Amino acid sequence: MASEFEKNSTNMYVEQSPKGLENGQGQKNVDDDGREKRTVIGSGVLSLAWAMAQLGWVAGPVILFLFSFITYFTSTLLADCYRFPGPGSGKRNYSYMEVVRSHLGGFKVQLCGIAQYGNLVGITIGYTITASISMKAVVRSNCFHKEGHEASCTVSNYPYMVIFAIIQIILSQIQNFHKLSWLSILAAVMSFAYSLIGLGLSIAKVAGAGHHVKTSLTGTIVGVDVSGSQKVWRCLQSIGDIAFAYAFATILIEIQDTLRSPPAENKVMKRASLVGVFTTTLFYVLCGTIGYAAFGNNAPGNFLTGFGFYEPFWLIDIANVCIAIHLIGAYQVFCQPIYGFVEGRCSEKWPDNKFIKSQHDINIPWFGVYNLNYFRMLWRTIYVIITAIIAMIFPFFNAILGLIGAASFYPLTVYFPIEMHIAQRKIPKYSFKWIWLHILSWACLIVSLVAAVGSIEGLTQDLKTYKPFKPQDQD
Repeated sequence: MASEFEKNSTNMYVEQSPKGLENGQGQKNVDDDGREKRTVIGSGVLSLAWAMAQLGWVAGPVILFLFSFITYFTSTLLADCYRFPGPGSGKRNYSYMEVVRSHLGGFKVQLCGIAQYGNLVGITIGYTITASISMKAVVRSNCFHKEGHEASCTVSNYPYMVIFAIIQIILSQIQNFHKLSWLSILAAVMSFAYSLIGLGLSIAKVAGAGHHVKTSLTGTIVGVDVSGSQKVWRCLQSIGDIAFAYAFATILIEIQDTLRSPPAENKVMKRASLVGVFTTTLFYVLCGTIGYAAFGNNAPGNFLTGFGFYEPFWLIDIANVCIAIHLIGAYQVFCQPIYGFVEGRCSEKWPDNKFIKSQHDINIPWFGVYNLNYFRMLWRTIYVIITAIIAMIFPFFNAILGLIGAASFYPLTVYFPIEMHIAQRKIPKYSFKWIWLHILSWACLIVSLVAAVGSIEGLTQDLKTYKPFKPQDQD
C-alpha cells in the first residue's frame, strides 16, 4: 500500500516521471534532478469568527497563536527531512509519504498513508458541503434583498451538492489535471477575494452607526447563550476548527520540491514557512477577532453564509461565488492522489485487464483527441458520488471541519515531523530534547483527541434536529 501510494500520489498530485529533460523543455521547468516542477494550492477562515465566539477574547487569540507556533516549529523539522539522510544533501523525497518512508519506514509508512488518505477524503467531503452552502447563500442573499430580511428564504443544500458533484465528475475526467498551472493562480485569487470581502464587511459592520453586540473575555456565556455542556463541547469543537485552518503540513514537502538548489531547500523553506505562517496567522486573527466583534456571541458558523451580512447583497454574492469557484478546483487537487493510488494499484494487480488498461481515442471538436479509459471514468464517478452522498447525510459545516482538523492535525503536522526529526538527528532516548519533543507530541495528541470528541458531540447534536433531505436554514 505505502509504496504504491508513493509512486502514484502525494498530498498534492504531481507527476513522478522525469519528463522535463527528456522532452527538451530546458531547465526552467524542471528541478535540479530533472523532475518537472509542480505547483500547489491551498482554504480555511470561514469558521474562525464562530470559533472566537466560543472561546472569547483571551483563549481565542491564544489558541490561534499556539497553533501557529506549533505549525511553524514542526514545519522547520519537516523542511530538514526533505532530503535523506541529511538536510543539506542526499536523496530528494518528492512527497510526504516518501519522507516518512526514508526516515521511519516500516508500519509508520502505512500509518502515514492512512492519515493522508483519511484527510484527503474528509477534505473532499468538507469541500462539497462548503461549496453547496455558498451556492445556496447566493440564492438566499438575492431572496432577502427582494423579500426583506425577515423572509424565510428557505433553500435546500441538496440540489447544489448535486450540481457540485456533476461538475466534479466532469472535471475528474480531465487528463493531466496537475499540469493546469492556472488553477493555483485562480484558487489563490478566489481565496484572497472572499477572505478580504468577509474581512471588509466585518470592519464595516463594526464601524457602522449603532452597532452593538455582546462579546466577552470568555466568549459565549453559560446560562445566557449556551448551557454548561454546550459551552464545553463548542469550545472543544472550535479548537478542531482552528486546527483545520492550520492543517496544511502535508503540502509543505510538495512546495519544497518546487525549490531549486543552491541555496539549500531546507533553509529557503524555513524562511518561507516563517513568512507564510506569520502572514496566515495575522490574517486569521484579523478575520476571527473582527468577525467576533461584528457578530458577537451569536457569530454564525460560516461568516459569509450565516447572514450576519445582508447588504450589499451583490458583494456577498461575489464572495460566495469566489468560495464555490475556489472549492471546485481545490476538490480536484485534493482528490488526485486518491485517483492515482487506486488506478496505480489496480494496474499493478491486474496488468492484463483490458477494462483497466485500454485507452479509447475520441476526437472532440475544438479540443482534440481525448483518451477515454472506462475504468477511470467509472471509478472516479463513483468516488465523487460517494463523497456527495456522505456530504448529504452529514451537511454540518462546523462539526465536519472540526472533525477533519482534529483528525489530521496531530499525525501529519506534529507526530511524523517530530518522529522523523528524532530519527534523522539520532537524538538519544530519554535525553532532555527527546523528552520535551515527546511532551509536545503527547500534548498535541490530547488536544486533537478532545477537539475530535467535541466535534463528534457537535455532530451528534446536529443529527438530533436534522431532517434528512429537507431544506435547512442553519449554515
